[in-house]
Amino acid sequence: MDKKQTLSGYDRQILALAIPSLGALIAEPLFVLIDTAIVGHLGKNQLAGLGQASTVLLTIVGLCVFLAYATTSSVSRLLGSGQREKALRSGIDGLWLALGLGICLAALFGIAAPHILTALGASGELLEHSTAYLRWSVPGLPGMLLVMAATGVLRGFQDAKTPLYVAVTGAIVNTALNFWFVYGLDMGVAGSGFGTALTQIAMGLVLAGLVLVKTRAEGISIRPAATGILSSARSGAPLFVRTLSLRAALLLTVVVATHLGTITLASHQVINSLWNFAAYGLDALAIAAQALIGQAVGARDKASSSAILKRTLQWGVGAGIVFGVVLAALGPVIAPLFSQDADVQRAIIFGLIAAGLFMPVAGWVFILDGVLIGAGDGTYLAKVGLINLAVYAPFAVAVYFLAEPGLAGVVWLWVVFGLVYTGARAISNGLRLRSDAWTQHAI
Repeated sequence: MDKKQTLSGYDRQILALAIPSLGALIAEPLFVLIDTAIVGHLGKNQLAGLGQASTVLLTIVGLCVFLAYATTSSVSRLLGSGQREKALRSGIDGLWLALGLGICLAALFGIAAPHILTALGASGELLEHSTAYLRWSVPGLPGMLLVMAATGVLRGFQDAKTPLYVAVTGAIVNTALNFWFVYGLDMGVAGSGFGTALTQIAMGLVLAGLVLVKTRAEGISIRPAATGILSSARSGAPLFVRTLSLRAALLLTVVVATHLGTITLASHQVINSLWNFAAYGLDALAIAAQALIGQAVGARDKASSSAILKRTLQWGVGAGIVFGVVLAALGPVIAPLFSQDADVQRAIIFGLIAAGLFMPVAGWVFILDGVLIGAGDGTYLAKVGLINLAVYAPFAVAVYFLAEPGLAGVVWLWVVFGLVYTGARAISNGLRLRSDAWTQHAI
C-alpha cells in the first residue's frame, strides 16, 4: 500500500469518528438551547432562572467528561491488545461508576440547590425559578453520565454513529416533552427541567442497554465489581483534575472580563460562545485521535501510532486555521447580530481577530490532548494542567489590573489567553512527545 492510500485510509477513519462525535458532543448544550427557547416565552425571570441553573448543570456535566474520555482510552487500548473481554468488562465498570456518581450528584445538588444558587447571586423570584429548574432537572444526571460512559465504550469500539443517533432522537423527544410539560400541563420552568431529565434518563438507558447487550452476548458478567469500579475511578481521577484546571482557567478569564466592565464582558461572552462552537469541531477530531491512538498503543504498534499522530495533527492544525480565518473574517457580519451597541460591536470584531489568530495553536493542543488521553497518559495531563494554569494566572491578573476597559481589555484578554495559556498547553503537550513515555502505560 502506498503512502497516499495509507493517508486516505486514516482520513476515512478520522472522519468516520469525528463527524458523528461532533453531533453527540452538542447534545447537552442543545438541550439547554431548546429549554431556553421554550422557557423564554414564559417571562424574563423564568429565563434568567434557567440561565443560572443551566450554568450549574453544564459545569457538572463538563467536569464529568472524564467518564467518556477514560472509558474510551481503556476500552480502545484493551481492544488493541486483543483483550476484548477485558475491554467490555472495563466498559461495564465505567457504567456502574457513572450511575453511582450520577445518583450522588443528583441527590447533592437537589438538596443544596437553593443554597448553591443563592451563593451565585439569585434571590426572590429569580431564586424560585432557578431552584425549580435545577431540582426538576438533576434527576437526569445519572442518565447523562451513563450517556457519557456508554459513549466512551462505543467510541472505544470505534462506533461514533450510535451515540449520534441517540443524541438526535433525544433532542426531538426533549422538545416534545418540554412543550407538553411547560404549556400542556402548565408546569412552567419546572416542566422544562423535568422533560430534559426524562429524556436524559431514556438516553442513558438506551446507550447503556446497548453496551450491556453486547457484553451479555459474549457471556461476560454485568454485575458491579468494587475493584473494577475503583479502578475506573482511579483512571478517571487525573482527567478530572485536568478538566478542573481547564475550567479554572476559563473562570479566571470571565472574572477578568467582568472586572473590565460591561463592554468587555458583553463582547467576551459573544467571542467565547463562538470560540466554544469552533472548539466542538476540534474536540471531535481529538476524540477520533483518542480512539485510534488507543488501539494502536494497545497493540504496541509504534508505526501506526506515529502515523496516526502526524495525520490527526495535520487535521487539527488545518481545522484550526480554517476556524481562525472564519472567526476573524466574519466579525463585522456577526457583531451586529449580537449587539446594537457600536462599542460592543467593535470589541467583538477585534476580539474575534485575536481569538482567531490562536485557533491553529488550539487545534494542535486539542489533538495532542486526545492523543495523550487515548494513550492513557492522564496523569501527565493532570500535572501539566496545573502548571499551565499557574503560568497563565499572573498574566490574567496583569490584564485585570493594567488593561483598559472596553475594546483594549477584551483584545488583551484573548491575546493572553491564546498566547500564554493555549501556548503553554501546546508546549507542555509537545514536550511529552520527545520520548516514548506516553506510549508505555500498562493496560
